[in-house]
Order: sequence, then structure tokens, then C-alpha cells
Amino acid sequence: MEKHLSEMSLAELTREEGIRCSCGKIHRCGLRFFRAGPGAVKTLPEAMKSRGRKRPMVVMDENTERAAGEQVRTVLREAGISWSEFVFPHREGKMEPDEWAMGALTMAMDPACDVIIAVGSGVINDCCKVLAHACALPSMVVCTAPSMDGYCSNSASMIQNRLKVSLYNACPEAIIADTDILATAPDIMLQAGLGDMLAKYVSVCEWRISHIVHGDPYCEEIAGMVRACLKKIVDQADGLMRREPEALKAVLEGLVISGMSMAFAEISRPASGLEHYFSHLWEMQALQRGKPSDLHGIQVGVGTLIVLWIYEHMLATEAVDTAKAETAMQEFSQEAWEKQMAEIFGPVTPTVLAIEEKVGKNRPETQRAHLRTITEHWAEIQQIIREELPPRDQILALMKRCGMPLVPADLGLTHQDTLAAFLGSREIRDKYLTSSLLWDLGLLQETANRLEEAVHI
Repeated sequence: MEKHLSEMSLAELTREEGIRCSCGKIHRCGLRFFRAGPGAVKTLPEAMKSRGRKRPMVVMDENTERAAGEQVRTVLREAGISWSEFVFPHREGKMEPDEWAMGALTMAMDPACDVIIAVGSGVINDCCKVLAHACALPSMVVCTAPSMDGYCSNSASMIQNRLKVSLYNACPEAIIADTDILATAPDIMLQAGLGDMLAKYVSVCEWRISHIVHGDPYCEEIAGMVRACLKKIVDQADGLMRREPEALKAVLEGLVISGMSMAFAEISRPASGLEHYFSHLWEMQALQRGKPSDLHGIQVGVGTLIVLWIYEHMLATEAVDTAKAETAMQEFSQEAWEKQMAEIFGPVTPTVLAIEEKVGKNRPETQRAHLRTITEHWAEIQQIIREELPPRDQILALMKRCGMPLVPADLGLTHQDTLAAFLGSREIRDKYLTSSLLWDLGLLQETANRLEEAVHI
């Protein structure tokens, strides 16, 4: 490599031949066109022409139509480009990326179109990625808020059979971020983007730990790229909330590069850890109750503060208590665990049980193997925690300055909701999280019993 990924421009990171990395892989993503700044929406025809696309399927919801729909229509009309469009009809509460949304979008799809353009942010972008993948078409996105880092990722965060899942597909060919449009986003959308980025402290830390304990592939170049994005966004946080154009542009670029890290790694590890699973479980709880959940990034920010509290207490553990871990292993009851899963997941429980049957994370031999590795590398794991995680008070102060929710109660969530999310976090996917580490150490329930301390700010 001629220089580190963290030092490369977006043009360098998106070159078609990819980047041969010191980790031995060639990193690449499908993004080929990126424009950010005032009036950037006017470059949409240029983006289409550069990729040889002639007729777009434009997808919006009621909110994103108000934010950017008419600008997109005007730009296409003036360029002489014909298009088809679909505006998701109004639904009570927050729009969810579920089977209903995908069914409505698929039924509206015009087969004459050769590209799908998402006008929106998280849910719209994810649904369009899934549709584009199913139709073997490319997608593009006109951003309406710097609210999340999934614009450039190669995955979509969806709800399937009432379970939160990641579906791997492809990132958009073009991303257009008009700062005039971004500046109209409500405060909560800006706060959500910041919350999604603050999670990267935890995700990189967990990634390094999972590499040691679970053998997950790890690339220090990608991790460095994420750290650089995170620093850029934290440095610009105050300007973001004032809607300064340069701050909006810098933050959006950081969010795009963060999403690119997932495409490069071909997994979500660089950008998603336990803090995201708090959000996933809270969303699933809301679905079961027929109520809307808060924005993903808002919930992730609250989850990040909880995880930082967990790690601060973990650092106080000088040595691994293997006797405690082995006792927890011996006292494990499959029957009691299944009962607990039923209480947490309700109608989704059979899916959760099937995941465990396939993965076997509760098997004694799995825990013993992990425990041996953790014990051998405990000093290294603690050093990783010190290197990657800032003091919780520092992040708390930043979030306070930006007017963000800080504890689950700010989101209308009870302590029982938080406890269920924590205990259920390691069950919905085969991913080694902080809660997985606590399980292997025999500390999961003990930490759960003290979790209420995490919300005392």
C-alpha cells in the first residue's frame, strides 16, 4: 500500500480496481460517484450518465419527499430524464424496513427502469438496496439527513419474521449529499448520525477482541479508517448541530467512509457492536407491542453509554476468575435458558432457538475454548479496551452538549426493557459481542444484576 486507508481521499478509496491491503485482501466497494456540498442534487444527471443509467425508479416516503422530492423531480425533468417513482404511503408510527415495506415497493417496481434511486436515509436506503439486489440492478441515493452510516455499506438492516437481520447485497453506485437539503433535517436526525458514529468506539474495540477470542478476520487498516472518520465527526459535532455547511459535509463524508469500512471488511464488525444490539432488541420490543421505536442512531447512542459503563467495570477485573466461569458453565440449564428466551423474544423464540442449535455458543466446549483464550490474552484484551475506548464521562458530556437522549428512560424504555435487550443481545445472530465475552467469563448475569447503575448519570 502506498499509504494508509485513513489517509486516502474518497476518490482513492473508491477506485474500481480496489486497494491491495497489507492484510492480504483487495478492498473494494461499489461506490463510483460521490458529490457533497451546496446544490449537489443538481449532479444527479451527471451521476446517471457516468454509470450509463437512463431511467430511474425514484423511491421516497412522505418525509423525504418533502425534504428533497421536488428538487429531484426538477433536476430530472430539466435534464430530459424520464422516471418512475414510488412514495411509501403513510403508516402510523415510524416506517419499518419489513416485509410490508418490501412488498409494497416490489409491487410498485417499474421493470423499464435500469437504476433505483433512494431519496432518504436509513430505511429508504436499506429497502432500495434489497430491491436493487433482487432485481439485479444498481442503486443510487440522494441523502436527506446525516443520520446514519449505512449509505455506503454493502448490507441492509432489515426486519425479517419480526427479527432484526443484516442482509448483504451491494452499496450504491452513487451518493449525492446536498448540504442545503441536509441542513433542513430536524435535530433528531443529526443527533442520530452522531449516535451511530459514537458507536464506532465500541465496534472497533469489540472487533479486536473477537479477533482474539473468536477468530474473526481483522484488518488494522480498516480499523484505522474508522477511527479517522470518528475523530472527524466528533471534532465537528458542535458545528453539526449548528448546521454549518462544512460540518454537514465533513460529517456526511465521515459517515460514508464508515459505511465503506463494512463493504471493505465484508462484515458489519467495523461499525456495529453490542450498542447496536441494544437498539435492535428495543426495536423488536416495539414491534411486538405495536408501537414505534426511536431512531436507530438515537438508541445506539444510549446503548454506547451503557457499553462504556460495562467496559469501565471490566477494566477493574485484574485477572480472569476461571472458577466463577466454570461454575456458571456447570450451573447452566438449557430449560431455564429457553424459558428466559421465551420471556424476552415471545413469538420470535423458535428462530432464536434455531440459531443456538446451529451455532452452539452455549455448548460447554465452546465456552471452555473461549475461556482458555481469554485467560491467556487477558492483559492484551484489557490493553485493547484502554486503547480504543474514551472515558464514559467524555462521551456523556459530548452527548449532553448536543441535546441527545442519554438513558433508556429518555426513550420511554423501562429497566426491564434494557435488561431484556442486554440478555438477548448475544442470541439473535452469530456474532461475538461484549455480552458474549461476559457470558464466557461467567459474568453475564452478574453484570445484568448491576445494569441499573449504568443509567445513573
